[in-house]
Amino acid sequence: MNTFGKIAGGVGLLLVLTSIITFTQSTTGGLIKVVLGAALLGLWFATNKNEASNLGNSLFFYGSSAIVAAIVIASLVAANFIVNKRGRTWDLTNKKLYSLSPQTVNVLKELKDPVKVICFSEKPIPTVEDLLSRYKNETDKLSFEFRDPNRANDLTKKYDVRQGQLAAVIIKNPGPTETHQLVNLGSLAAPTDGEQTLTNALVKLNQAGQQKLYFVEGHGELPLDGPTQDPMMGQQQNVRSLVLLKKNLEDDGYAPSSFNLTERGEVPVDASAVAIVGATTAFTEREVKLLESYLERGGRLIFFTDQGQDSGLDPLLSKYGVQIEAGIVADERQNAGQPYALVSGTYGDSEIVRPLKLAKTGVLFLVSRGLTLLKEGILAGVTASPLVLSSQFAWIETQLTDEPTLDSGERSGQIALAAFVTRDTKAAENKRADEARVVVFGDTDLLMNGYRLPPNRDMVLNAFAWTTAQTQKITIRPPDRETSTLEIDQDKFSNIRLIVMDLMPTLLLALGLTIARTRRAR
Repeated sequence: MNTFGKIAGGVGLLLVLTSIITFTQSTTGGLIKVVLGAALLGLWFATNKNEASNLGNSLFFYGSSAIVAAIVIASLVAANFIVNKRGRTWDLTNKKLYSLSPQTVNVLKELKDPVKVICFSEKPIPTVEDLLSRYKNETDKLSFEFRDPNRANDLTKKYDVRQGQLAAVIIKNPGPTETHQLVNLGSLAAPTDGEQTLTNALVKLNQAGQQKLYFVEGHGELPLDGPTQDPMMGQQQNVRSLVLLKKNLEDDGYAPSSFNLTERGEVPVDASAVAIVGATTAFTEREVKLLESYLERGGRLIFFTDQGQDSGLDPLLSKYGVQIEAGIVADERQNAGQPYALVSGTYGDSEIVRPLKLAKTGVLFLVSRGLTLLKEGILAGVTASPLVLSSQFAWIETQLTDEPTLDSGERSGQIALAAFVTRDTKAAENKRADEARVVVFGDTDLLMNGYRLPPNRDMVLNAFAWTTAQTQKITIRPPDRETSTLEIDQDKFSNIRLIVMDLMPTLLLALGLTIARTRRAR
């Protein structure tokens, strides 16, 4: 009992002295520690009356221990404050929720003019403030502030912010010659959309002029726009479309639109590139000649084909070094259950896939036709190279079955699933560019179900960037992060801080005093 009383006295004194820190977090918690500490000190006096003469020594022992404990806790609090304000942070979350993507970092590095973000909100929004702080840490060109819309009528009128509208204004080069983008403040606050929304706004703001992309229609191609309402049935039609690709291209600063080559009679003069996606009927001879003339003068073409499709453009593509095989690439070793579904991380030497190669990520081709790169019978100055390759165990299956097997006469080995082509056109009359560029993909599903995979999306958008010579847009974009955050209000946060910064250290110190006192008693 004597030893127990001594332990109680030490712990009681520790509770009383550390209650000063507890009061800064919780008044109730501080009072509980004072009362409990006084009770434990009373127990010590009651069980150790014979040691009253040594009270000074005991107080010195326990008091010094408590003071050291208080100093340690205070040091931890001070260090935490300094690191929070000035120190470097590490993102250990699975989805890298608090890390900026390479695309965002590149965009911020390319900022040449000051950018100011004004968030119209009655009070700062923590998630938005945190996001903007991470942007600000990457560049000295960006600043931000929160303004109460009810007290900033001049700004809301200037930037056409309606009453009650959750909005943020991104301003480039604030002043008489400024330009700005208006974005939804709710999107910036969303953990999964905030970075993409802000980065896209900066890209558009920093874009000197939109790049026009023209998607050919009239041959059964996948439509650029999404499903529409059937006016007769009142139901949404189930139509495969490129609506998600269109949105991402617009976010990257492009202006995609559809056009009919026969009706237009020419490729538009402002075309940065022409895209043909999944044509199921053949182009006419006149259309082929128009495309051929376009490429001869430094045009840019992105072509997607699929199983059983015949666009009639094979002779033109062969001139540019790419022959599209009739069969489908299969690989039973890689995926025995689905031999036509190929995941490849084998890339050619191209800017398009270099970020994917560095990140060591693979792309998915669900059903891809094989490509053969030609060295003979091609136009002068043409260089065709593989973009993505299958494994060495693949082959081109010509007899499509659920259980394909490599038969005699079928081509096997490493097969190109996508290719890129360049041709020198400096000497061409009325040239559009010094170099023609063509990208060919053997699978249109890269723009459908497969497009939702970040590596597939990045490869496709990088292909558009390379084809249009917008190399600054070749990157890995912000991932579609899962929402893996926990909503914590101020009261919960205070309780967590009380436990981590006060109760747990006090408990550990009390345990240490108990062990030390017990050993001394032996």
